[in-house]
Amino acid sequence: MIRVPAEPSGRLPDAWRTCVGTGRIELALRRDYQDSLALLQRDIGFRHIRGHGVLSDGMGVHRPYDHGGTRHVHHSFTYVDQVIDAYLALGIRPFLELGFMPEELASGDQTVFWWRGHVTPPRSHREWADLVRATLRHLVDRYGLDEVRTWPIEVWNEPNLADFWQGADERAYHRLYEVTAHAVKEVDTGLQVGGPAISPGADDWLDRFAEFAAHREVPVDFVTKHAYTSGPAQHVPFGVHQTLAPATDLLDQFATPRDRLKGTRLAGLPVHITEFNSSYRPDNPVHDTAFHAAYLAPVLARGGDHVDSFSYWTFSDMFEEAGVPTALFHGGFGLLTHRQVRKPVYHLYAFMARMGADLLARGEDHLVTRHPDGRVTVLAWAPVDPTGETEGPEGHALRLSVPVPGRVPVTGGRGGGGGEGEVFVRRSTVDDERGNAYTAWRHMGSPRSPRRDQLDVLHEAAEPARTHRRLPVRDGRTDLHLTLARHEVTLVELTPVTDETPPWWDETRLLGREPS
Repeated sequence: MIRVPAEPSGRLPDAWRTCVGTGRIELALRRDYQDSLALLQRDIGFRHIRGHGVLSDGMGVHRPYDHGGTRHVHHSFTYVDQVIDAYLALGIRPFLELGFMPEELASGDQTVFWWRGHVTPPRSHREWADLVRATLRHLVDRYGLDEVRTWPIEVWNEPNLADFWQGADERAYHRLYEVTAHAVKEVDTGLQVGGPAISPGADDWLDRFAEFAAHREVPVDFVTKHAYTSGPAQHVPFGVHQTLAPATDLLDQFATPRDRLKGTRLAGLPVHITEFNSSYRPDNPVHDTAFHAAYLAPVLARGGDHVDSFSYWTFSDMFEEAGVPTALFHGGFGLLTHRQVRKPVYHLYAFMARMGADLLARGEDHLVTRHPDGRVTVLAWAPVDPTGETEGPEGHALRLSVPVPGRVPVTGGRGGGGGEGEVFVRRSTVDDERGNAYTAWRHMGSPRSPRRDQLDVLHEAAEPARTHRRLPVRDGRTDLHLTLARHEVTLVELTPVTDETPPWWDETRLLGREPS
Protein backbone atom coordinates (compact mmCIF):
# COMPACT_ATOMS: atom_id res chain seq x y z
CA MET A 1 0.00 0.00 0.00
CA ILE A 2 1.39 3.37 -1.01
CA ARG A 3 0.52 6.08 1.52
CA VAL A 4 -0.19 9.32 -0.37
CA PRO A 5 0.93 12.37 1.69
CA ALA A 6 -1.82 14.63 2.96
CA GLU A 7 0.11 17.77 2.17
CA PRO A 8 1.10 18.70 -1.39
CA SER A 9 4.76 18.65 -2.37
CA GLY A 10 4.17 21.53 -4.80
CA ARG A 11 2.23 22.41 -7.92
CA LEU A 12 1.73 19.99 -10.78
CA PRO A 13 3.50 21.60 -13.76
CA ASP A 14 1.12 22.18 -16.65
CA ALA A 15 3.84 22.34 -19.31
CA TRP A 16 2.03 19.44 -21.01
CA ARG A 17 -0.85 21.81 -21.87
CA THR A 18 1.18 24.84 -22.96
CA CYS A 19 1.28 23.92 -26.64
CA VAL A 20 0.06 21.34 -29.14
CA GLY A 21 1.14 20.73 -32.73
CA THR A 22 -0.89 20.91 -35.91
CA GLY A 23 -0.61 20.00 -39.54
CA ARG A 24 0.30 22.90 -41.79
CA ILE A 25 -1.42 26.11 -40.79
CA GLU A 26 -3.39 26.30 -44.04
CA LEU A 27 -5.48 23.31 -42.92
CA ALA A 28 -7.06 25.51 -40.26
CA LEU A 29 -9.29 26.96 -42.99
CA ARG A 30 -11.21 23.66 -43.18
CA ARG A 31 -14.34 22.88 -41.21
CA ASP A 32 -13.18 19.43 -40.04
CA TYR A 33 -10.03 21.04 -38.58
CA GLN A 34 -11.96 23.72 -36.73
CA ASP A 35 -14.53 21.21 -35.44
CA SER A 36 -11.67 19.07 -34.11
CA LEU A 37 -9.94 22.01 -32.48
CA ALA A 38 -13.18 23.10 -30.82
CA LEU A 39 -13.60 19.62 -29.30
CA LEU A 40 -9.98 19.63 -28.17
CA GLN A 41 -10.34 23.00 -26.47
CA ARG A 42 -13.56 21.96 -24.76
CA ASP A 43 -12.04 18.82 -23.25
CA ILE A 44 -8.38 19.77 -22.79
CA GLY A 45 -7.73 23.48 -23.35
CA PHE A 46 -4.25 23.97 -24.78
CA ARG A 47 -2.82 27.50 -24.64
CA HIS A 48 -0.78 27.60 -27.87
CA ILE A 49 -0.71 25.80 -31.21
CA ARG A 50 2.28 25.40 -33.53
CA GLY A 51 2.49 24.24 -37.11
CA HIS A 52 4.47 24.65 -40.30
CA GLY A 53 3.83 26.87 -43.25
CA VAL A 54 2.54 30.25 -42.10
CA LEU A 55 4.77 31.86 -44.78
CA SER A 56 4.43 29.06 -47.36
CA ASP A 57 2.71 29.70 -50.66
CA GLY A 58 -0.56 28.11 -49.57
CA MET A 59 -1.11 31.05 -47.19
CA GLY A 60 -0.50 33.59 -49.95
CA VAL A 61 1.42 36.10 -47.83
CA HIS A 62 4.36 36.90 -50.13
CA ARG A 63 2.97 38.26 -53.44
CA PRO A 64 5.57 39.76 -55.81
CA TYR A 65 4.33 41.73 -58.80
CA ASP A 66 5.68 43.96 -61.53
CA HIS A 67 4.43 47.51 -62.02
CA GLY A 68 5.94 50.17 -64.20
CA GLY A 69 8.79 47.86 -65.04
CA THR A 70 9.78 47.48 -61.40
CA ARG A 71 9.42 44.45 -59.09
CA HIS A 72 7.41 45.07 -55.94
CA VAL A 73 6.17 42.80 -53.17
CA HIS A 74 2.68 42.92 -51.76
CA HIS A 75 2.09 41.23 -48.39
CA SER A 76 -1.36 39.72 -48.05
CA PHE A 77 -2.83 38.36 -44.82
CA THR A 78 -6.26 37.20 -45.97
CA TYR A 79 -5.72 33.60 -44.85
CA VAL A 80 -3.49 34.44 -41.88
CA ASP A 81 -6.27 36.55 -40.41
CA GLN A 82 -8.87 33.82 -40.88
CA VAL A 83 -6.66 31.23 -39.22
CA ILE A 84 -5.65 33.33 -36.24
CA ASP A 85 -9.16 34.69 -35.77
CA ALA A 86 -10.35 31.08 -35.59
CA TYR A 87 -7.61 30.13 -33.11
CA LEU A 88 -8.32 33.03 -30.78
CA ALA A 89 -12.07 32.41 -30.94
CA LEU A 90 -11.37 28.90 -29.64
CA GLY A 91 -9.15 30.18 -26.84
CA ILE A 92 -5.82 29.08 -28.26
CA ARG A 93 -2.92 31.31 -29.31
CA PRO A 94 -0.35 30.74 -32.04
CA PHE A 95 3.19 29.60 -31.34
CA LEU A 96 4.48 31.11 -34.57
CA GLU A 97 6.97 29.05 -36.54
CA LEU A 98 8.36 31.30 -39.30
CA GLY A 99 8.64 29.17 -42.43
CA PHE A 100 8.78 27.81 -45.02
CA MET A 101 10.25 29.96 -47.80
CA PRO A 102 7.83 31.44 -50.35
CA GLU A 103 8.66 30.05 -53.79
CA GLU A 104 9.31 33.51 -55.26
CA LEU A 105 11.79 34.22 -52.49
CA ALA A 106 13.52 30.82 -52.40
CA SER A 107 17.08 30.56 -53.72
CA GLY A 108 16.52 27.03 -55.02
CA ASP A 109 13.81 24.59 -55.95
CA GLN A 110 14.17 22.04 -53.13
CA THR A 111 10.90 21.34 -51.37
CA VAL A 112 9.67 19.06 -48.60
CA PHE A 113 6.38 17.21 -48.18
CA TRP A 114 3.55 16.40 -50.50
CA TRP A 115 2.44 20.04 -50.26
CA ARG A 116 5.90 21.31 -51.36
CA GLY A 117 7.26 23.58 -48.67
CA HIS A 118 10.35 25.36 -49.97
CA VAL A 119 13.42 24.79 -47.83
CA THR A 120 16.21 26.80 -49.43
CA PRO A 121 17.58 30.05 -47.94
CA PRO A 122 16.10 33.31 -49.18
CA ARG A 123 17.67 34.68 -52.32
CA SER A 124 17.37 38.07 -50.64
CA HIS A 125 17.76 38.33 -46.88
CA ARG A 126 16.57 41.94 -47.14
CA GLU A 127 13.31 40.78 -48.72
CA TRP A 128 12.95 38.00 -46.12
CA ALA A 129 13.40 40.54 -43.32
CA ASP A 130 10.78 42.75 -44.99
CA LEU A 131 8.41 39.77 -45.01
CA VAL A 132 9.01 39.06 -41.31
CA ARG A 133 8.56 42.70 -40.31
CA ALA A 134 5.42 43.12 -42.43
CA THR A 135 3.88 39.97 -40.96
CA LEU A 136 4.53 40.94 -37.37
CA ARG A 137 3.49 44.55 -37.83
CA HIS A 138 0.22 43.36 -39.31
CA LEU A 139 -0.34 40.98 -36.40
CA VAL A 140 0.41 43.70 -33.86
CA ASP A 141 -1.92 46.12 -35.64
CA ARG A 142 -4.73 43.56 -35.81
CA TYR A 143 -4.42 41.80 -32.45
CA GLY A 144 -2.57 44.33 -30.28
CA LEU A 145 0.96 44.43 -28.98
CA ASP A 146 0.16 42.95 -25.57
CA GLU A 147 -1.46 39.94 -27.27
CA VAL A 148 1.28 39.28 -29.82
CA ARG A 149 3.96 39.55 -27.14
CA THR A 150 2.48 36.34 -25.68
CA TRP A 151 3.09 34.42 -28.94
CA PRO A 152 6.54 32.78 -29.09
CA ILE A 153 8.15 33.24 -32.52
CA GLU A 154 10.34 30.34 -33.63
CA VAL A 155 12.74 30.58 -36.55
CA TRP A 156 12.31 27.67 -39.00
CA ASN A 157 11.94 23.93 -38.35
CA GLU A 158 14.66 21.28 -37.95
CA PRO A 159 17.41 23.07 -39.91
CA ASN A 160 19.80 20.29 -38.95
CA LEU A 161 18.02 17.98 -41.41
CA ALA A 162 18.77 18.38 -45.12
CA ASP A 163 15.13 17.62 -45.92
CA PHE A 164 14.04 20.75 -44.05
CA TRP A 165 16.94 23.13 -44.74
CA GLN A 166 19.09 22.81 -47.82
CA GLY A 167 22.24 20.90 -47.01
CA ALA A 168 21.52 21.20 -43.26
CA ASP A 169 23.77 24.24 -43.64
CA GLU A 170 24.34 25.44 -40.08
CA ARG A 171 26.06 28.69 -41.05
CA ALA A 172 23.21 29.55 -43.40
CA TYR A 173 20.72 28.84 -40.63
CA HIS A 174 22.58 31.10 -38.23
CA ARG A 175 22.44 33.88 -40.81
CA LEU A 176 18.69 33.31 -41.31
CA TYR A 177 18.19 33.33 -37.54
CA GLU A 178 20.18 36.54 -37.09
CA VAL A 179 18.31 38.40 -39.83
CA THR A 180 14.95 37.12 -38.56
CA ALA A 181 15.57 37.84 -34.88
CA HIS A 182 16.64 41.41 -35.58
CA ALA A 183 13.61 41.92 -37.84
CA VAL A 184 11.33 40.68 -35.06
CA LYS A 185 12.92 43.00 -32.52
CA GLU A 186 12.67 45.96 -34.91
CA VAL A 187 8.91 45.57 -34.72
CA ASP A 188 8.98 45.43 -30.93
CA THR A 189 11.71 44.49 -28.49
CA GLY A 190 9.16 42.72 -26.31
CA LEU A 191 8.34 40.11 -28.95
CA GLN A 192 9.80 36.72 -28.04
CA VAL A 193 12.02 35.00 -30.62
CA GLY A 194 13.93 31.73 -30.41
CA GLY A 195 15.20 28.54 -32.01
CA PRO A 196 16.88 26.44 -33.32
CA ALA A 197 14.07 23.81 -33.37
CA ILE A 198 16.45 20.91 -34.00
CA SER A 199 15.45 17.28 -34.39
CA PRO A 200 16.69 14.53 -32.01
CA GLY A 201 20.33 13.52 -32.35
CA ALA A 202 21.67 16.99 -33.15
CA ASP A 203 22.26 18.46 -29.68
CA ASP A 204 25.71 19.71 -30.71
CA TRP A 205 23.77 22.34 -32.67
CA LEU A 206 22.69 23.77 -29.30
CA ASP A 207 26.29 24.33 -28.27
CA ARG A 208 27.15 26.16 -31.48
CA PHE A 209 23.86 28.08 -31.45
CA ALA A 210 24.79 29.44 -28.02
CA GLU A 211 28.31 30.35 -29.22
CA PHE A 212 26.91 32.05 -32.32
CA ALA A 213 24.31 34.01 -30.35
CA ALA A 214 26.95 35.24 -27.90
CA HIS A 215 29.50 36.08 -30.58
CA ARG A 216 27.02 37.97 -32.76
CA GLU A 217 24.96 39.36 -29.86
CA VAL A 218 21.82 37.98 -31.45
CA PRO A 219 18.52 38.08 -29.52
CA VAL A 220 17.40 34.70 -28.19
CA ASP A 221 14.45 34.61 -25.78
CA PHE A 222 13.89 30.85 -25.67
CA VAL A 223 15.42 27.61 -26.91
CA THR A 224 13.58 24.90 -28.87
CA LYS A 225 14.17 21.32 -29.91
CA HIS A 226 12.18 18.19 -30.78
CA ALA A 227 12.01 14.73 -29.21
CA TYR A 228 11.02 11.33 -30.62
CA THR A 229 11.81 7.79 -29.55
CA SER A 230 11.35 5.68 -32.67
CA GLY A 231 13.97 3.86 -34.70
CA PRO A 232 14.38 3.71 -38.49
CA ALA A 233 11.22 3.23 -40.54
CA GLN A 234 10.42 -0.23 -41.89
CA HIS A 235 8.19 0.71 -44.81
CA VAL A 236 5.05 -1.05 -45.95
CA PRO A 237 2.53 0.47 -48.39
CA PHE A 238 0.97 3.55 -46.74
CA GLY A 239 2.60 2.85 -43.40
CA VAL A 240 5.68 2.03 -41.35
CA HIS A 241 6.72 -0.07 -38.39
CA GLN A 242 9.44 1.11 -36.01
CA THR A 243 11.15 0.12 -32.79
CA LEU A 244 10.61 2.33 -29.75
CA ALA A 245 12.96 3.31 -26.95
CA PRO A 246 11.54 3.42 -23.41
CA ALA A 247 9.42 6.50 -22.74
CA THR A 248 12.03 7.72 -20.25
CA ASP A 249 14.17 8.46 -23.29
CA LEU A 250 11.79 11.33 -24.08
CA LEU A 251 12.40 12.80 -20.63
CA ASP A 252 16.15 12.48 -21.15
CA GLN A 253 15.81 14.36 -24.44
CA PHE A 254 13.73 17.05 -22.72
CA ALA A 255 16.49 17.55 -20.16
CA THR A 256 19.27 17.97 -22.71
CA PRO A 257 19.03 21.72 -23.52
CA ARG A 258 19.30 22.89 -19.91
CA ASP A 259 22.21 20.53 -19.26
CA ARG A 260 24.14 21.51 -22.38
CA LEU A 261 23.53 25.24 -22.11
CA LYS A 262 24.80 25.62 -18.55
CA GLY A 263 27.45 28.32 -18.45
CA THR A 264 26.38 29.81 -21.80
CA ARG A 265 24.52 33.01 -22.56
CA LEU A 266 21.39 30.91 -23.12
CA ALA A 267 21.43 29.28 -19.68
CA GLY A 268 18.21 29.86 -17.80
CA LEU A 269 16.12 30.71 -20.84
CA PRO A 270 12.75 28.99 -21.29
CA VAL A 271 13.05 25.65 -23.08
CA HIS A 272 10.24 24.50 -25.35
CA ILE A 273 9.99 21.04 -26.90
CA THR A 274 8.03 22.21 -29.92
CA GLU A 275 7.42 18.67 -31.18
CA PHE A 276 7.37 15.35 -29.35
CA ASN A 277 5.85 11.96 -29.94
CA SER A 278 6.87 8.32 -29.97
CA SER A 279 7.26 7.96 -33.76
CA TYR A 280 8.28 10.80 -36.07
CA ARG A 281 6.25 9.19 -38.85
CA PRO A 282 2.62 10.21 -39.66
CA ASP A 283 1.77 6.65 -40.72
CA ASN A 284 2.78 4.50 -37.75
CA PRO A 285 -0.20 2.57 -36.33
CA VAL A 286 1.22 2.77 -32.82
CA HIS A 287 -0.26 6.29 -32.58
CA ASP A 288 -3.79 4.84 -32.72
CA THR A 289 -3.45 2.35 -29.87
CA ALA A 290 -4.08 2.17 -26.13
CA PHE A 291 -0.44 1.12 -25.81
CA HIS A 292 0.51 4.61 -26.95
CA ALA A 293 -1.53 6.30 -24.22
CA ALA A 294 -0.03 4.11 -21.49
CA TYR A 295 3.43 4.61 -23.00
CA LEU A 296 3.17 8.42 -22.85
CA ALA A 297 1.42 8.73 -19.48
CA PRO A 298 4.65 8.94 -17.42
CA VAL A 299 5.97 11.55 -19.86
CA LEU A 300 2.99 13.83 -19.28
CA ALA A 301 3.33 13.28 -15.54
CA ARG A 302 7.00 14.30 -15.38
CA GLY A 303 7.85 16.28 -18.52
CA GLY A 304 7.23 19.62 -16.82
CA ASP A 305 10.14 18.94 -14.48
CA HIS A 306 12.54 19.51 -17.38
CA VAL A 307 11.03 22.07 -19.77
CA ASP A 308 8.59 24.94 -19.98
CA SER A 309 6.48 23.18 -22.57
CA PHE A 310 6.38 19.96 -24.59
CA SER A 311 4.06 20.03 -27.56
CA TYR A 312 2.36 16.83 -28.69
CA TRP A 313 2.76 16.42 -32.44
CA THR A 314 -0.12 16.73 -33.52
CA PHE A 315 -3.71 17.33 -32.29
CA SER A 316 -5.44 15.89 -35.39
CA ASP A 317 -4.87 13.38 -38.17
CA MET A 318 -5.62 16.22 -40.57
CA PHE A 319 -1.99 16.21 -41.59
CA GLU A 320 -0.65 15.84 -45.11
CA GLU A 321 3.14 15.77 -45.05
CA ALA A 322 3.20 12.29 -46.58
CA GLY A 323 0.05 12.87 -48.64
CA VAL A 324 -3.67 12.71 -48.00
CA PRO A 325 -4.49 9.90 -45.52
CA THR A 326 -5.82 6.72 -47.14
CA ALA A 327 -8.01 5.51 -44.26
CA LEU A 328 -9.69 6.83 -41.13
CA PHE A 329 -7.09 5.10 -38.95
CA HIS A 330 -3.75 5.21 -40.72
CA GLY A 331 -1.21 5.73 -37.93
CA GLY A 332 -1.54 9.51 -38.00
CA PHE A 333 -0.02 11.60 -35.24
CA GLY A 334 -3.37 12.97 -34.14
CA LEU A 335 -5.10 12.82 -30.79
CA LEU A 336 -8.16 12.73 -33.05
CA THR A 337 -8.79 11.09 -36.39
CA HIS A 338 -10.54 12.98 -39.14
CA ARG A 339 -14.18 13.53 -38.13
CA GLN A 340 -13.26 13.80 -34.46
CA VAL A 341 -12.98 10.16 -33.44
CA ARG A 342 -11.03 10.27 -30.17
CA LYS A 343 -8.01 8.01 -29.75
CA PRO A 344 -6.86 6.60 -26.38
CA VAL A 345 -4.08 9.21 -26.17
CA TYR A 346 -6.75 11.92 -26.53
CA HIS A 347 -8.29 10.59 -23.34
CA LEU A 348 -4.89 10.61 -21.61
CA TYR A 349 -4.77 14.37 -22.26
CA ALA A 350 -8.42 14.83 -21.29
CA PHE A 351 -7.73 12.96 -18.04
CA MET A 352 -4.72 15.19 -17.35
CA ALA A 353 -6.98 18.20 -17.86
CA ARG A 354 -9.12 16.97 -14.93
CA MET A 355 -6.19 16.70 -12.52
CA GLY A 356 -5.82 19.21 -9.69
CA ALA A 357 -3.12 21.81 -9.27
CA ASP A 358 -1.70 20.50 -5.98
CA LEU A 359 0.66 17.56 -6.41
CA LEU A 360 0.28 14.94 -3.69
CA ALA A 361 2.19 11.98 -5.12
CA ARG A 362 3.88 10.77 -8.28
CA GLY A 363 5.16 7.28 -8.95
CA GLU A 364 6.13 5.03 -11.81
CA ASP A 365 2.49 4.14 -12.45
CA HIS A 366 0.44 6.90 -10.84
CA LEU A 367 -0.09 10.60 -10.27
CA VAL A 368 -2.22 11.97 -7.41
CA THR A 369 -3.43 15.56 -7.16
CA ARG A 370 -5.96 17.64 -5.25
CA HIS A 371 -8.27 20.44 -6.33
CA PRO A 372 -8.93 23.55 -4.21
CA ASP A 373 -12.43 22.20 -3.32
CA GLY A 374 -10.94 19.01 -1.83
CA ARG A 375 -11.52 16.65 -4.74
CA VAL A 376 -8.67 14.19 -5.17
CA THR A 377 -7.75 12.83 -8.61
CA VAL A 378 -5.66 9.78 -9.41
CA LEU A 379 -4.22 9.08 -12.83
CA ALA A 380 -2.90 5.52 -13.11
CA TRP A 381 -1.42 3.62 -16.01
CA ALA A 382 -0.31 0.07 -16.71
CA PRO A 383 3.39 -0.43 -17.45
CA VAL A 384 4.15 -1.25 -21.09
CA ASP A 385 6.89 -3.20 -22.82
CA PRO A 386 8.19 -1.00 -25.67
CA THR A 387 10.34 -3.84 -27.00
CA GLY A 388 7.24 -5.77 -28.04
CA GLU A 389 8.78 -8.96 -26.67
CA THR A 390 5.88 -9.29 -24.23
CA GLU A 391 2.32 -8.01 -24.38
CA GLY A 392 2.76 -6.17 -21.11
CA PRO A 393 1.30 -7.10 -17.74
CA GLU A 394 -2.38 -8.03 -17.46
CA GLY A 395 -3.98 -7.14 -14.13
CA HIS A 396 -1.44 -4.59 -12.87
CA ALA A 397 -2.28 -3.86 -9.21
CA LEU A 398 -2.01 -0.45 -7.55
CA ARG A 399 -2.93 0.14 -3.92
CA LEU A 400 -3.12 3.68 -2.59
CA SER A 401 -4.06 5.13 0.79
CA VAL A 402 -5.53 8.45 -0.30
CA PRO A 403 -6.08 11.41 2.06
CA VAL A 404 -9.54 12.90 2.04
CA PRO A 405 -9.36 16.30 3.75
CA GLY A 406 -11.51 16.90 6.82
CA ARG A 407 -14.32 14.79 8.18
CA VAL A 408 -16.90 13.92 5.56
CA PRO A 409 -20.42 14.60 6.87
CA VAL A 410 -23.06 11.93 6.82
CA THR A 411 -26.65 13.07 7.27
CA GLY A 412 -28.01 9.78 8.44
CA GLY A 413 -29.65 8.50 5.27
CA ARG A 414 -29.47 4.83 4.43
CA GLY A 415 -27.08 5.55 1.64
CA GLY A 416 -24.57 6.85 4.18
CA GLY A 417 -22.76 5.02 6.90
CA GLY A 418 -19.14 4.07 6.91
CA GLY A 419 -17.92 5.67 10.17
CA GLU A 420 -16.30 9.01 9.31
CA GLY A 421 -17.96 9.26 5.96
CA GLU A 422 -17.58 8.21 2.39
CA VAL A 423 -16.25 9.40 -0.92
CA PHE A 424 -17.87 9.12 -4.31
CA VAL A 425 -15.53 7.34 -6.71
CA ARG A 426 -15.82 7.93 -10.46
CA ARG A 427 -13.46 5.88 -12.60
CA SER A 428 -12.92 6.51 -16.32
CA THR A 429 -10.98 3.90 -18.27
CA VAL A 430 -9.40 3.35 -21.67
CA ASP A 431 -7.46 0.24 -22.64
CA ASP A 432 -7.21 -2.23 -25.49
CA GLU A 433 -10.98 -2.79 -25.47
CA ARG A 434 -12.62 0.10 -23.61
CA GLY A 435 -12.67 3.68 -24.86
CA ASN A 436 -10.90 2.40 -27.93
CA ALA A 437 -12.34 3.19 -31.35
CA TYR A 438 -9.29 1.73 -33.09
CA THR A 439 -10.11 -1.74 -31.73
CA ALA A 440 -13.74 -1.37 -32.84
CA TRP A 441 -12.57 -0.20 -36.27
CA ARG A 442 -10.31 -3.26 -36.59
CA HIS A 443 -13.26 -5.52 -35.63
CA MET A 444 -15.32 -3.81 -38.35
CA GLY A 445 -12.77 -4.86 -40.93
CA SER A 446 -10.78 -1.61 -41.02
CA PRO A 447 -13.15 0.30 -43.33
CA ARG A 448 -11.12 2.97 -45.10
CA SER A 449 -14.10 5.32 -45.43
CA PRO A 450 -16.58 4.42 -42.68
CA ARG A 451 -20.22 5.05 -43.42
CA ARG A 452 -22.18 7.42 -41.22
CA ASP A 453 -23.59 4.54 -39.15
CA GLN A 454 -20.10 3.09 -38.73
CA LEU A 455 -18.80 6.48 -37.61
CA ASP A 456 -21.57 6.58 -35.02
CA VAL A 457 -20.36 3.23 -33.66
CA LEU A 458 -16.76 4.44 -33.59
CA HIS A 459 -17.68 7.60 -31.71
CA GLU A 460 -19.58 5.43 -29.23
CA ALA A 461 -16.66 3.02 -28.89
CA ALA A 462 -14.30 5.94 -28.22
CA GLU A 463 -16.19 6.88 -25.06
CA PRO A 464 -14.23 5.84 -21.93
CA ALA A 465 -15.79 3.13 -19.77
CA ARG A 466 -17.03 4.59 -16.50
CA THR A 467 -17.85 3.04 -13.14
CA HIS A 468 -19.18 4.60 -9.95
CA ARG A 469 -19.11 3.53 -6.32
CA ARG A 470 -18.52 4.73 -2.78
CA LEU A 471 -15.59 4.05 -0.50
CA PRO A 472 -15.46 4.49 3.28
CA VAL A 473 -13.27 7.16 4.86
CA ARG A 474 -11.46 6.31 8.06
CA ASP A 475 -9.05 8.60 9.86
CA GLY A 476 -9.27 11.00 6.93
CA ARG A 477 -8.22 8.37 4.42
CA THR A 478 -9.67 5.93 1.95
CA ASP A 479 -8.03 2.84 0.51
CA LEU A 480 -8.12 2.71 -3.27
CA HIS A 481 -7.44 -0.68 -4.83
CA LEU A 482 -7.00 -0.56 -8.60
CA THR A 483 -6.38 -3.42 -10.99
CA LEU A 484 -5.40 -2.17 -14.42
CA ALA A 485 -5.93 -4.11 -17.61
CA ARG A 486 -3.20 -4.36 -20.24
CA HIS A 487 -2.38 -0.89 -21.62
CA GLU A 488 -4.97 0.73 -19.38
CA VAL A 489 -4.98 4.40 -18.46
CA THR A 490 -7.51 5.26 -15.81
CA LEU A 491 -8.68 8.40 -14.07
CA VAL A 492 -10.19 8.11 -10.60
CA GLU A 493 -11.96 11.13 -9.13
CA LEU A 494 -12.79 11.06 -5.41
CA THR A 495 -15.35 13.54 -4.16
CA PRO A 496 -16.53 13.75 -0.52
CA VAL A 497 -20.14 12.62 -0.23
CA THR A 498 -22.74 14.90 1.27
CA ASP A 499 -25.59 12.46 1.60
CA GLU A 500 -29.02 14.01 1.14
CA THR A 501 -30.93 10.72 1.12
CA PRO A 502 -34.17 11.26 3.11
CA PRO A 503 -34.40 9.19 6.33
CA TRP A 504 -37.49 7.32 5.10
CA TRP A 505 -35.83 6.02 1.96
CA ASP A 506 -35.46 2.23 2.00
CA GLU A 507 -34.29 0.46 -1.14
CA THR A 508 -35.46 -2.87 0.27
CA ARG A 509 -39.01 -1.63 -0.29
CA LEU A 510 -38.62 -0.87 -4.00
CA LEU A 511 -41.10 -3.67 -4.82
CA GLY A 512 -43.57 -2.75 -2.12
CA ARG A 513 -42.34 -5.00 0.66
CA GLU A 514 -43.12 -4.12 4.28
CA PRO A 515 -40.36 -2.55 6.38
CA SER A 516 -38.01 -5.12 7.81
